[in-house]
Amino acid sequence: MNDYPISDLVTILQTAISPVILISGVGLLLLTMTNRLGRTIDRARELTDETEKAGSAAKEHIRAQLDILLRRARLIRLAIILASGSVLSAAILVITLFLSFLLEIDAAHAITALFCVCLLLLVGSLALFIREVNESLAALKLEMKRFGVD
Repeated sequence: MNDYPISDLVTILQTAISPVILISGVGLLLLTMTNRLGRTIDRARELTDETEKAGSAAKEHIRAQLDILLRRARLIRLAIILASGSVLSAAILVITLFLSFLLEIDAAHAITALFCVCLLLLVGSLALFIREVNESLAALKLEMKRFGVD
């Protein structure tokens, strides 16, 4: 087994801190997103139950609300998938950093590619999250319109 100077190991550990912090931050975003997805699904179930008791005009309104909720759920699901991919690529990045050090191989291109993939997935996830937040306002506007408030 190779004996590595502690200074080299410290350098690798310092380099690995950024992706680990990214994992932590994206984890909090995932928590927020899964809560929003759960709330959206719960609301859709409530509205589905209300459809049985509603009149025809109310059913149309409920259908419109359900359409919005379905769009929101799809957006947030895709945002969660992209954020999870970002965390996965960050974890693989940390492993690659350590393996390249331990095996003494040059993995600069792989490390760069993994970091870029990680950030691109995060950007995509955040863009979808913003769309979902805006879509949630569509449901509110529909509800306000129903009661004559613009």
